[in-house]
Amino acid sequence: MLEVNDVPRPTPGPGEVLVRVVATGINPGEAAIREGTFARRWPSTFPSGQGSDLAGLVQELGPDVTDVQVGDEVLGFTDARAAQAQFAVVAAADLTAKPPRVSWDAAGSLYVTGTTAYAAVRAVELTPGETVVVSGAAGGVGSLVIQLARRAGARVIGIAGPANHDWLRDHGVTPVAHGDGIGDRLLAAAPDGIDAFIDTYGQGYVALAIDLGVAPERIDTIADFPAIGTFGVKGEGNAAAASAAVLAELADLVQTGELEVPIAATFPLARVREAYGELERRHTRGKIVLRP
Repeated sequence: MLEVNDVPRPTPGPGEVLVRVVATGINPGEAAIREGTFARRWPSTFPSGQGSDLAGLVQELGPDVTDVQVGDEVLGFTDARAAQAQFAVVAAADLTAKPPRVSWDAAGSLYVTGTTAYAAVRAVELTPGETVVVSGAAGGVGSLVIQLARRAGARVIGIAGPANHDWLRDHGVTPVAHGDGIGDRLLAAAPDGIDAFIDTYGQGYVALAIDLGVAPERIDTIADFPAIGTFGVKGEGNAAAASAAVLAELADLVQTGELEVPIAATFPLARVREAYGELERRHTRGKIVLRP
């Protein structure tokens, strides 16, 4: 059951602050955790809150906090599954200042997708002129992966539905439609070969990358965990880059216009079920954001 309940306002402890949440992104992993898909990897005890991403205003300081002040605009994350709420307690070390030209929606949904994309691109060690394929290229993570890969100097081929092809082209990406015959279409789009593959979608794309001749050490998946052991590919995602320092670096790229965070839709917290229903259809471009 997913529902909105009133709970006591949390109190920050040592090294923590209370944040009034202005925006918080939702992510496929949260739905999977709630449904028990990752019960062994990320066990849950219910009742439980949800969410890691957040941006908002500092409301209260816990003991020993000196790096932020009440009223500061911040973005960051919590590992306590507690971001999808009006107020959240966050470790001060997990926050960074919100740059003024970064929207609340972008700031509140940057952490999970941004750090995941950052880690995935780093994992495949792209060099200028190489060709990388990205599955789910217009999704929450994929839409950032393709931009970071382009910044690394790579030629990017993005797998996505036709409705997203113009958007991908506008971002310097060669679009390829998913579905039957995908392997042949990828080979046609990359006549000189595919150097790396980043899988944000699952559904057999790692096996496809292997079949296309991509070396396992140049493949990273954030969606197909069994494939990591089966094929010896990498599985670096959010946990490999989960820090306020990386988040600050990404926020600076958004501030300077070098990174776009596409926002598919925003929902009030009261419509959280509807928001997750939209997310789980897996056809949105970019992020879905809750506004508590």
